[in-house]
Amino acid sequence: MRILDRYIFKSVLGLFLGCLLVFFGLYIIIDLFSHLDEILKLKVDIATLVLYYMSYLPIIFIQVSPVACLLSTLYTLGRLNRDNEIIAMRSSGLSVLQITKTIIIFGLIVSVFIFMVNDRFVPGALNLTERIKARMESGKNKGQDQENQIINNLSMYGLKNRLIFINKFSLATNTMEGITILEHDEQQDITKKIVANKGVYKNNLWRFYQSITYNFDKNGQIISEPQYLEEEIMTIPETPKEFLNQRQKPEGMTISQLQEYIWKLSESGATSVLKNLNVELYQRFSYPLISVIIMLLGIPFSLKMKRHATGMSSIGLSIMVGFLYYALNAISIAFGKAGILAPLLAATLPHILAFATAVYLISILP
Repeated sequence: MRILDRYIFKSVLGLFLGCLLVFFGLYIIIDLFSHLDEILKLKVDIATLVLYYMSYLPIIFIQVSPVACLLSTLYTLGRLNRDNEIIAMRSSGLSVLQITKTIIIFGLIVSVFIFMVNDRFVPGALNLTERIKARMESGKNKGQDQENQIINNLSMYGLKNRLIFINKFSLATNTMEGITILEHDEQQDITKKIVANKGVYKNNLWRFYQSITYNFDKNGQIISEPQYLEEEIMTIPETPKEFLNQRQKPEGMTISQLQEYIWKLSESGATSVLKNLNVELYQRFSYPLISVIIMLLGIPFSLKMKRHATGMSSIGLSIMVGFLYYALNAISIAFGKAGILAPLLAATLPHILAFATAVYLISILP
């Protein structure tokens, strides 16, 4: 690595880490004081609070890293420009790309790191923070295990084009109560309805009790008499663990879990749900690009900083462009979930436009 590259990299890295520490501290302090009355009322112990905010760190990192990248780029290049170091570099024959390549590489590294944290740590952190928050609000014992929980009103899309609704699900005993299962054909016409009082998972099998099965023809009319069984073994491939996983929100799933969930729903006919999940999936891959693209957007503005007034206006304009980037991303995702844009286009369109804008602004620099 050249001396110049080390010089720029050291500045960007130091500022990036400093911004992260400031943002972490501000977030925790603001959140802590905004909920201080609830914390005191519930008598939450220090250890639980520390665990709660420690589990939030990956989530904060994902949210603030692009802003930290922008600020570190603006300050580093802006300082070099104000000290006329950029002019010296250009006079020696270096292009804008050669000067800023270290910053761009750093942005790519941050983007890769964001992708890894977002997939490996954020889903678990979200689930952990929700459990800790629920435990604090309910005043339950710290050592209470999740497996002792009872889930009410659980629904999921199962294999073989099934919709499963459960009134009550006990994780401790692997028992379901108030079960309704709707089976559909490829045209999403209902073919069978199963209603059971209780279901128990034992020896890798589901046993249903007091079940009634209704069969339907293509017109939705009941065929023959409903079949009542006091006990029967159901061919349901989903395990209790899978039922629990389906309860998770998409943002609480890893990419592999989300892909598996989409595959299970692919033949269910739940087009609106699939659309939202596909947008979420594509966004997992595209969101980390914000860091490197927003650094590219900051480069042309920071290189125009000379006098104090010009520098402040460039910083304000670049931050406004970054805000518009975030707003465009939010609007595009909303359009994708509403079906106005295709899922892949909704997740990538803001990044394509922002990247094209950054490349154009850099190309017209003197």
